[in-house]
Amino acid sequence: MASSKATTVADYLDELSPDRRASIEAVRSVILKHLPRRYVEVMNWGMIVYELPLSAYPNTYNGQPLAVAGLASQKRHCSVYLSCMYPDTRAKQLKNAADALGLKLDMGKSCIRFGKASDLPLKAIGKIIAGTPPKTLISQYEQAHPH
Repeated sequence: MASSKATTVADYLDELSPDRRASIEAVRSVILKHLPRRYVEVMNWGMIVYELPLSAYPNTYNGQPLAVAGLASQKRHCSVYLSCMYPDTRAKQLKNAADALGLKLDMGKSCIRFGKASDLPLKAIGKIIAGTPPKTLISQYEQAHPH
């Protein structure tokens, strides 16, 4: 699937094949269950994004809201983006959780590619999301992008 033109999460989900929709909805459910207050679920960059609105933190280098996570169905796989993961030890925690479940993650810095939700350590993903309240994400951002 190319980058979606959907403007709502419901429209995005409606575009997906039943198997992709099931995978995306399973991960989405974990994210929403653990999402700290003040983040919102929106469509941005052609995918589902969980972000801190500019009204809560407008001082970004690119004028875009800070995203804690994203979720996308792409041509060959689905992806969950945990932008809150790469500046610290959370990537190692996620890999350890996957290893404990016998899962081999297909990862980039903040992107994990998957076919089915069962390919992911969902509890660990929920823990990472829950452990990233807006103040933590802002702190990580400000360390990476000093003014």
